[in-house]
Amino acid sequence: MLENTLIMHYENIVQGTFISRPNRFIAEVLVNGKKQTVHVKNTGRCKELLVPGNTVYLEKSSNLNRKTPYDLVTVEKKLTNGSKLIINMDSQAPNKIAEEWIKTNTRLFSEITLLKPEFTLEDSRFDFYIEYNRLTSGSQKVSGKMLMEVKGVTLEENGIAMFPDAPTERGLKHVKELTEYAASKTYDCSLVFIIQMKGCRLFKPNFRTHKEFGLALQKAQNAGVNIYAIDCIVSPENVTFDQFVEIDLHSSCTS
Repeated sequence: MLENTLIMHYENIVQGTFISRPNRFIAEVLVNGKKQTVHVKNTGRCKELLVPGNTVYLEKSSNLNRKTPYDLVTVEKKLTNGSKLIINMDSQAPNKIAEEWIKTNTRLFSEITLLKPEFTLEDSRFDFYIEYNRLTSGSQKVSGKMLMEVKGVTLEENGIAMFPDAPTERGLKHVKELTEYAASKTYDCSLVFIIQMKGCRLFKPNFRTHKEFGLALQKAQNAGVNIYAIDCIVSPENVTFDQFVEIDLHSSCTS
């Protein structure tokens, strides 16, 4: 069980009905009977979420001069059993959630001496670089240096969270680099999947969409990369990280 901490809070949320997505950055949404062009805070495909007729939640911008007065941050996905799953699809949320998880994770980091987001190393940029102390079972203090990459997960099938929802060469590059650093013992390395919803019983790589990414995750784990999947309690206004989700890296089955 993790310590629940409110991470994301959205102001001035309004409900709408999704109509269409002309491009990666904008969507057409019906709000109070009027069609609005809104900014989509996720450039991923999200085809299973942005379905015409789905309920979406928008944050009204305080900038009155913006061309798009709303940001689309959350969606209700209709499940086959007739229920609905509320999913946060703000691509900025996972890193903020992960940062708070790092700060409150006394099991991994009893003392953090440096936490640096957007850390550049050689020709790559990782989400976090952490210098920390950890107490061993014998109460010995051990220092460490960690590279951490964070991925937001919005894809769900039959109660299983999966990543990615589209081929990700950038994500694959990061996994391979973390694998190399972990194998050489240069850094401790971690990969954190933030599942932007509640109710998934399992996390798996999406072999169907990007088989090479799934195979790379297996190699990363074998090389010593720590892999975590953490779900979130999501409402239209708030996102809170909640619990670890079981991980299965060795099966492409989605049921």
